[in-house]
Amino acid sequence: MKEIKYQDIVTHVSSMCEEANFELGEDVLNAFQSAVDKEKSPMGKEVLNQLIENANVASSERVPMCQDTGVSVFLVELGQDCHIVGGSLQEAINEGVRMGYEEGYLRYSIVDDPINRKNTGDNTPSIIHIELVQGDSLTIHMTAKGGGAENMSRLQMLKPSDGLDGIKKFIFETIQIAGPNACPPLVVGVGIGGNFEMCAYLAKKSLFRPVGERNPWDEAAKLEKELMEEVNQLGIGPQGMGGTTTAIDVKVELGASHIAALPVAVNLNCHASRHKKVIL
Repeated sequence: MKEIKYQDIVTHVSSMCEEANFELGEDVLNAFQSAVDKEKSPMGKEVLNQLIENANVASSERVPMCQDTGVSVFLVELGQDCHIVGGSLQEAINEGVRMGYEEGYLRYSIVDDPINRKNTGDNTPSIIHIELVQGDSLTIHMTAKGGGAENMSRLQMLKPSDGLDGIKKFIFETIQIAGPNACPPLVVGVGIGGNFEMCAYLAKKSLFRPVGERNPWDEAAKLEKELMEEVNQLGIGPQGMGGTTTAIDVKVELGASHIAALPVAVNLNCHASRHKKVIL
């Protein structure tokens, strides 16, 4: 049984929170650069170059790339032969978020409940999803998820007879409704199947994959490529200014579902696709 110390988790999570907000990943930056080369709109090219410059300034000056430093969302893969000592896993993650957001001078964006809306003052509680896996490792995936794109995300319970055409129609409709409000170019996370809550989780989970990494299942990977091509024909473009780069990636995750159900969720991520990973 491998033991992992509470404080080690706190330290790593704190660092992840800062790095996610200061350092845009190479996968996203490479996608921006590739998009500049392909973008047909002069305004679209200009916006993409500004996003690259913004990321470089954030990295060099150690400041957030966006004023919305997001909800701290974690996908944790907990090995069944791993034991956390000194405190609980959830407590360690939240303590790390408190530390990281305070030391990084990051904006606190969490209210204690949706009715009274009092800011908690430390960006906790974070949202934590835990999956039990084989082995003795603890893998922590973290994203700082901005509110604008999250607000434009949608879920719909389709009928099985709606089929692939219905799925695509809902996805494109969601992106068109979002327009510039989700701060494109987007990473589009799509969950298909499961039930009401699982579908949304699948869409969120897909966003933790690096930009450009395809679903290992061939049919899903094919759908990702098709959707990517069609989304970029919508003409929304970078920051809604028009162009051929509405999305830099589309991710699809599939789940088993009831014979009478075809749930579909679309979780949009803005151009600041902030995700980090650590293995303990």
